[in-house]
Amino acid sequence: MRFPPDIRSIRRVRMMIHDALAEVADAGAAGGGSEFVDDVVLLASELSENAVIHAGTTFDLAVAAGADEVTVSVTDQGPGALELHLAEPRQRYGRAATHGRGLALVARLSTTWGTRHTADGRHTVWFTMARRPVAGEEQPAASAPAPERAWSTAEQTRWLVHVPASLARRLSPVELVQELTTRLFDLVDATAIVVEVDPGDGSGVRDLARAGASDDTGPGHVLTVPLPTTTGLRGSIRLVLREAEDSPHARELTELIADRIALTAEAHWLREVDQRRRAWMSYLAEASELLGQSLDLDLTAALVPQLVVPRLGEWCAVLLPGPVRRLRLAGLTHADEDRLPELTTVLDPDGVPGPPPELSALLAAAHRAAAPSWFSDPTDGVAIGLQARGTSVGVLLVGRPAGRAHTPEDLLLIEDIARRAALAVQNARSVEEHVQVSQMLQAALLPRALPRVPGVDFAAEYLPASTGADVGGDFYDVVAVGSDRWLLTIGDVCGKGARAAARTGLVRDVLRTLVREGRPLVQAIELLNDVMLEAADPQQFCTLAAAMLSREGPDGRGGVAVDLVLAGHAQPVVVRADGSTELIGRFGTALGLMDAVDLHGTRHLLAPGETLLLYTDGITESRRGPEQFGDQRLLDAAGGAGSSAAQLVATVRDAVQRFTLALDDDMALLAVRAERGPS
Repeated sequence: MRFPPDIRSIRRVRMMIHDALAEVADAGAAGGGSEFVDDVVLLASELSENAVIHAGTTFDLAVAAGADEVTVSVTDQGPGALELHLAEPRQRYGRAATHGRGLALVARLSTTWGTRHTADGRHTVWFTMARRPVAGEEQPAASAPAPERAWSTAEQTRWLVHVPASLARRLSPVELVQELTTRLFDLVDATAIVVEVDPGDGSGVRDLARAGASDDTGPGHVLTVPLPTTTGLRGSIRLVLREAEDSPHARELTELIADRIALTAEAHWLREVDQRRRAWMSYLAEASELLGQSLDLDLTAALVPQLVVPRLGEWCAVLLPGPVRRLRLAGLTHADEDRLPELTTVLDPDGVPGPPPELSALLAAAHRAAAPSWFSDPTDGVAIGLQARGTSVGVLLVGRPAGRAHTPEDLLLIEDIARRAALAVQNARSVEEHVQVSQMLQAALLPRALPRVPGVDFAAEYLPASTGADVGGDFYDVVAVGSDRWLLTIGDVCGKGARAAARTGLVRDVLRTLVREGRPLVQAIELLNDVMLEAADPQQFCTLAAAMLSREGPDGRGGVAVDLVLAGHAQPVVVRADGSTELIGRFGTALGLMDAVDLHGTRHLLAPGETLLLYTDGITESRRGPEQFGDQRLLDAAGGAGSSAAQLVATVRDAVQRFTLALDDDMALLAVRAERGPS
């Protein structure tokens, strides 16, 4: 049977197939119950709608009811999928003649389905629905729909509100509302029916289902029936009737179906709200975890926009106060990376042309208060001050999402992200300030510069295990003691942080004072042990290597004499002029542990061209898996060094760094070389 490309043809198809299959069932066909009939009617109407809306040509409907199955085919004169794609590639989303809700339902509900294309341009979509017959009964066949007949009020009511449970379970809530809307369209004389809902989240009214003409603004009487919802969801069913005035029949049927649609729409809306809230809770938990792990200020400023875009906006910027409290652009992300340069010039206070005057004033106001402020240049968006513990730490800018404005729910989430970001920024800034103070303290515990002495070459290097806030316990010192004499010390105070720094300063300053008073080196270290014990803190002990240097001969041409004392410290390395190496000195007791310490002074001579290397245990105890760098690797590295103290320090440092993947402990190196005199 052929139908014109009119929206009313869809209603005729549904009614005729329903009546035809009902007559087959009445004639004794097994399995021709209402559930089966509803399935076939639903799929046939979808294919007919595709033919009317997308092909826009006359279409032929064929129905064949066999003993075990029903086959329905719809043939139109429109282009097929390949022709459509070649003419204009199909959009990724939306409905098309062979790629919309119709075929999605056909694929889901039918037994088999397919398409055929003929040389004369006809395009056929067909499906077969199998049914289970009752044993012992024969089923008559039907080759075409029965003629249209008028339905009784009872038949109309049953058709409108009764969707078999087996079909309803296989339809999504939106698909079920669409089917109910289509059934209403079958029964009333309307050109279009639209079910509209407003979620109440600021996103506005949207279509939930539609039947009939796509244009619902044409001539005709408009009948609007509200959906009897009980939640924040609001909605209505709007009919464009062909009659010039209200139809009691249409109103009664619409009010009847409004209850069913409201229940389905509310259940769908509540499920969406719950899923959305769960998703946002997961998102906020993930954001909190990422922000909580970031203690670097620049990294935090770069991370916040990455968390916001594109979930809450098309672009996001973080502005933080600079050294003179003037805001600077610290982080920026745009969903379209090609827009970043243009956006940067507008948002960066130091850029050209910089923020517009209105935005500059808004930024200044937002920096003083946490309340959201709206702006429209460079795009619509919201600015929120970053407030942490009553202190302003910056401003967060979020441009509106693509294609819509921010909803109240969006704003709540942005404010939540702003609070978490403000705490992360403040924590990162506190850590940064702590690190700066620690680095300044660490630098204060080391000599600013090494002496420049004719005939003697000094070199040193300190490598912290991390650049964090903890001050290491390793230290070295070189200080002049009278004429042509220098005190060299290198040591390792147990622990890290402020306590270790305080103990390091104590060791260095006390030993300097005692030696400058003329105390022998062994006695000075014994008195240092007494001072450390007075602190009554056995956790703050110290290992120490101290050497008193004096030049031999005029301008040190006779070498350098070394009086060495080891207090629990590793033996230094002497590199001879021929490249041979050895460990020197006698082990003694670490300081700060016992009342009496066992110390031994030894005297050595560095001949011209020879070098003494002192180091902390971070060198020899560096690890690669279970293996330590050890004394032998140290001796081998030192023996291959160059002809200066600096080259020796650099060679040993590089050897350790090549050996270990990461430093586990601080390292300090101090070298002194007896220079060769002029030949």
